[in-house]
Amino acid sequence: MSQAPKRNPRPNAGRPRTGARVAAVQALFQSEAGGESAETVIDQFVRHRIGTLGSDAGFEDGRVPQADVPLFSKIVRAAAKDAETIDAAISGHLSGTWTLDRLDPVLRALLRAAATEFWGSADTPARVVINEYMDIAHGFFDGEEPRFANGVLDALARQMRGDEFQPKP
Repeated sequence: MSQAPKRNPRPNAGRPRTGARVAAVQALFQSEAGGESAETVIDQFVRHRIGTLGSDAGFEDGRVPQADVPLFSKIVRAAAKDAETIDAAISGHLSGTWTLDRLDPVLRALLRAAATEFWGSADTPARVVINEYMDIAHGFFDGEEPRFANGVLDALARQMRGDEFQPKP
């Protein structure tokens, strides 16, 4: 089974909704890399990776000390259920010869998780979703990936939640 990069994706440590999003990115990566179902990965994360087992367990060990489990599960399930729609939306905002398959698998998982939140519900404002996933992108990547992610996330948010970007009368 492949593992996500050993970067420190712990922006805003101590925030359960952020933890849920970090865990969702990791779970979507694991599901794709290992060919495991969403339900299998959710179960593994809830039993073995979310929460603290001992004082030294943390993000560096692939754990998510604090995560809103219902939000985590909702993102992962919806990303699996609506995978074709989500992937088509993301692909529509990739330019030139870039395809979804050419993206780094962690970046692909991050875009899928965020797009799922844009698509699935308006519980969290689009700009907040973008900011959360940008923090996560900076936790995983040092290069140009966060800038790339920002452009795609902004385009997806405007496509899926355009009303939130209209000027207020």
